[in-house]
Amino acid sequence: MSRRPLPALLHAYHYGLIAAEPALAGLLAWRRRRGKEDPVRLGERTGRPGRPRPAGPLVWAHGASIGEALSLLGIVEGLTRRGFTVLVTSGTRTSAEMLAPRLPRGALHQFVPLDAPRYLARFLDHWRPDFAVVAESEIWPNTIMALDRREVPLILVNGRMSERSARGWARLPGVAGALLSRIAVCLAQTAEEAERFARLGAPRVAVGGNLKFDAAPPRADPQALAQLAGLVGTRPVWLAASTHPGEEAALFAAHHSLAGRIPGLLTIVVPRHPERGAGIAEQAAAAGLRPARRAAGGLPAERVEVYVADTIGELGLFFRLAPVAFMGGSLVPHGGQNPIEPARLGCAVLYGPHVRNFASVCAALERGGGARRVRDGADLARTVGELLADPPRARAMARAGAEAVASGAGAVERALAAIEPFICQMKLAGRFGA
Repeated sequence: MSRRPLPALLHAYHYGLIAAEPALAGLLAWRRRRGKEDPVRLGERTGRPGRPRPAGPLVWAHGASIGEALSLLGIVEGLTRRGFTVLVTSGTRTSAEMLAPRLPRGALHQFVPLDAPRYLARFLDHWRPDFAVVAESEIWPNTIMALDRREVPLILVNGRMSERSARGWARLPGVAGALLSRIAVCLAQTAEEAERFARLGAPRVAVGGNLKFDAAPPRADPQALAQLAGLVGTRPVWLAASTHPGEEAALFAAHHSLAGRIPGLLTIVVPRHPERGAGIAEQAAAAGLRPARRAAGGLPAERVEVYVADTIGELGLFFRLAPVAFMGGSLVPHGGQNPIEPARLGCAVLYGPHVRNFASVCAALERGGGARRVRDGADLARTVGELLADPPRARAMARAGAEAVASGAGAVERALAAIEPFICQMKLAGRFGA
């Protein structure tokens, strides 16, 4: 594989991050004070290991946040079955909490170090990965250069490259080519994204599909689900999942619009960031609605109109409880949240106009009739009302979404096939048993 020379800008970035270490330490301290870093494991963010390295071959698998990390689980399971230890890294506390109970035997979690040369050297000296697998669009320059210097192959899976991102990279063609030419294999989600990676300088690109179509649905505690279902009873219910600031006002307006003709309506709001729960409940009360917060012990009792589910790792409960799910981050220009999970769990899926992060997924669901795009809050209210008033239509839409998700599966198998040649090379070099 031909690696392009490193331009001066990448050398400047490398030495700049060395000089910036005191500022990075301050950033981590600030994040710890705000609850965004685990104080017990803060050293992992500077490359200090939280446990010994197991003997034998080891793969480093990285997903930046919840969705990316969970999408890697199928690959992680496949590699552990092949006899590898898999070190899974992520960058957020929430992702660590959700990954811990799902990792298979033979896998372990650490927080990813910041992209500073000394932090990375410390991390790589300890873990000595045989190769690395990174999900989606995590292209950190010092990480790529450090792996390349150590001759550790880097495999990008579930690769995303929007047209907007491609235009940004194209403004720095030397940087883009130097970095992407150091990626051993790039598996893009779609043919369009594969073409963008290749155009920018990735030498070995293929279409791998979307790993999230293969991911297991989020779990739900059976007792908690039974309790909630019993409390909700026959009430009409809809869910707004992974909401972002600026969206709740539209949700509460939708509830007011619908409540007059749908008696007993329950709106469930699951914020993307649970720490916003108290503020959302206050906002609901200010809008004249009766809220309850799950994190404060509240339950969706008969008189509750808005149930704020501000806990971590319980979305699976509410996707199973509500026949209609609106995915947040899409009425505001955030880029949307993953619509695959509710489609797999039997929800008719709705989202707003801003879904660039999941454009290909949304297109597949819409083609299959399993999802609908709404223009704004008023359109959301109309569409929710139509689906709640016509349960057979909502169920048909949910079935279509589940079928569209099933038809998109296979990305894990393709990723493992792309990884197999690197395992064969390890065997030939005597670094891995037959």
